Amino acid sequence: MRRREFVLLLGAATLVAPADTDAQPSRKPVVGWLVAGRSGGSPITDAVVAELSRLGWIDGQTVTYTWRIAESDPARIPALAAELVARKVDLIIAPSPPAAQAAQRATATIPIIALADDMQGSGFVRSLAHPGGNMTGVSILASELDAKRLALLVEMVPTARRVAALADSKDGPSLPQLSTVARELSLDLRIYEARSADEIGPALDAIAAASVDAVNVLASVILHNARDIVMARIAAARLPAIYQWPEYTADGALMAYGPRQTLISRQMAKLVDRVLRGAPVAELPVEQPAAFELVINARTGKARGLVAPPALLARADEVIE
Repeated sequence: MRRREFVLLLGAATLVAPADTDAQPSRKPVVGWLVAGRSGGSPITDAVVAELSRLGWIDGQTVTYTWRIAESDPARIPALAAELVARKVDLIIAPSPPAAQAAQRATATIPIIALADDMQGSGFVRSLAHPGGNMTGVSILASELDAKRLALLVEMVPTARRVAALADSKDGPSLPQLSTVARELSLDLRIYEARSADEIGPALDAIAAASVDAVNVLASVILHNARDIVMARIAAARLPAIYQWPEYTADGALMAYGPRQTLISRQMAKLVDRVLRGAPVAELPVEQPAAFELVINARTGKARGLVAPPALLARADEVIE
């Protein structure tokens, strides 16, 4: 190359703006979704996709999504995680504890953004501030909230003495705290287990036949995926119940206490965005919900002959009339 041509090329190069460290990479990353639920999306996964799109990550344009969906069959999740690893995806989104566990067992190198009841207590990270491995995510404090929900339920139904807890495991992390609250409130707490979608119906039949006064539906991916069935059956039995996600009250649930799914989704999307832009996953602190909402559907309560105490209504973030 002649000297004059070289100088011209060098001069043209100086006109190009320096690379923006926050810009998306030129290569389109591949993001694997490991979903424990059913096809057709869910409020959380749909919201994460929407938030990522707002951040500039659009499937087929700036990112490629590869979906592996267990169709509510937990036994399939490990094999699906292995498929994503074999696909050599750049990042795995695991929006449930079973998916997070399977993804972590499948790879120690691919970054994982997870949603779990307790990221540190479940052993997914070394600490919330310094995850230290290939996983970070959002910890929703489900065990503590399950116990809080029991107290709120009894406040709503002060005559309740026998309360059912619908759970996906009889030895889950929430149960010690639930038992403590039940003793403090002099409750007869009965645990009904549904470890799979097929066991939900029999568990609800047992609850309806047990003459319980109220139901605490514990945080669970299995129960969340079957929320339409759970809510319909509990409503048919005319049992007051409290749920994990405030959004349920818009569909007729009596009451709910916890973080909004939209909030959780934004936190997950933010972490995905940072990793795709080059941030090391080991140094990204685990997110926790910044706000919890108590929502009461007074219309549902009235239909079941229940009137929320004024003190409880005063503490509610939203009351559906």
